[in-house]
Amino acid sequence: MPDPASPFASLGEAELRVLSPRGVVRSFPKGAVLMNEGDGTDALYVLLLGRVKAFVSDAEGREFVFGTVGVGDYFGELVLDGGVRSASVMALEACRIYLIPRTDVEDLIERNPRFARHLLNRLIGRVRSLTAQVKDLTLNDIYGRFVAFIEANAVEKDGRRIVPDRLTQHDIAARIGASRETVSRIIKDLAAGGYISIDSKYVTLHKKLPAKW
Repeated sequence: MPDPASPFASLGEAELRVLSPRGVVRSFPKGAVLMNEGDGTDALYVLLLGRVKAFVSDAEGREFVFGTVGVGDYFGELVLDGGVRSASVMALEACRIYLIPRTDVEDLIERNPRFARHLLNRLIGRVRSLTAQVKDLTLNDIYGRFVAFIEANAVEKDGRRIVPDRLTQHDIAARIGASRETVSRIIKDLAAGGYISIDSKYVTLHKKLPAKW
């Protein structure tokens, strides 16, 4: 989900050009890989349109998705240390992105306290999130990870609890470190028990999920 606290949340291209005169706009089609794990770092990416996912994958095509980024938010924070990218990023929709070069990012940190604070909090949040994901993968079984993912992402809407992102079974499997087949069986059993339903890829929770599967 987009971060409403992002310092770029309410800014358009014109305002971003004022903040970063050396920035450039790039457009990417759905499915395009914007950066690959191991690439060099030279810019911060601000999303003007669309949605992307950050993930790692192996030679067999298995993925683990860290999360998604929406309009007004940014990614590529590791530009700060000049090291290589730690994850790949793919466009889930057609995207329009403003690229802020590393030199402008450094200038922003020095002269824009709001951006500096948000970036610091973002990096702290990344550490906490990765710690929680490692703990989850290490200590919970697949069903426990499924429940934790659903509960963490569900929101109240029109009197219902839903997971607002449109997620395929493959998407959920990639987020919890499981196979699509196992996720499919869990969803089928929970739907049969009246715990959840899926409409247009939205997951709706009807009652508290059982502790065991």
